[in-house]
Amino acid sequence: MKETVIEILMDVRPDIDLSEGVKLIDDGELESLDIVALVGELNDEFDINISVKHLVPENFNSVEAIVTLIESLQE
Repeated sequence: MKETVIEILMDVRPDIDLSEGVKLIDDGELESLDIVALVGELNDEFDINISVKHLVPENFNSVEAIVTLIESLQE
């Protein structure tokens, strides 16, 4: 799942820094339009529904946080 999330992130923002410890939101790697595109891709790929209540920085600040969000929505 993590590899798929990384692939989707690279499709949305090929220039993004995915190095260890980078904070995608806090460090300004992802902007609001990137999040919209990312949510659409994640919803389709993982057959989930990321709603407005899930759109908080903590859920998108790292690859691990995104994976955790997906796992929680698949339960």
